[in-house]
Amino acid sequence: MQYNGGSVIAMVGKDCVAIASDLRLGVQSLSISSNFEKIFPVTDRLYIGLPGLASDVTTLREQFRYRVNMYTIKEEREIEPQAFAQLVSSTLYEKRFGPYFIEPVIAGMQKTPSGSYAPFIAATDLIGCLNFAKDFVVAGTASEKLFGVAEGLWEPDLEAEDLFETISQTLLNAVDRDAFSGWGAIVHVM
Repeated sequence: MQYNGGSVIAMVGKDCVAIASDLRLGVQSLSISSNFEKIFPVTDRLYIGLPGLASDVTTLREQFRYRVNMYTIKEEREIEPQAFAQLVSSTLYEKRFGPYFIEPVIAGMQKTPSGSYAPFIAATDLIGCLNFAKDFVVAGTASEKLFGVAEGLWEPDLEAEDLFETISQTLLNAVDRDAFSGWGAIVHVM
């Protein structure tokens, strides 16, 4: 997980959700790029963050894109975040004996039975063990620092602007203390 580095965090707000990552691509302590994407849109209301080995990021991004397209064709509807989280989990579990070196973070807006949307976040480990949360999830080389800063800054029912500020400050303060993450950040708020 530390070969290429990188960190991702997702946070829940009041009727909104945010996902953020750093932009560094490195080979251990050597920085190669400061514009490496780790967050990818799955649908209009769903994003996945993929911190870990860069070649596995590219491989899984394409594999998830393929599987989501197949789901859309077969089911004739857009995939919901909960179903996508299960798809991610089963995809990673298929390779449990030779795992992808990726810790996916999923953030989206889940459709409720009443027809409205509720924030949804989840994360998995290397073999697809899902972790659902009501506040925030983290992954990557700065995860310990992200946990510490997020616990200090996150509050329930943050509005979208406050959520943006909280997740931005959390990510920037945590990756400043991690040699394998950094070089800027990108934040998506839904």
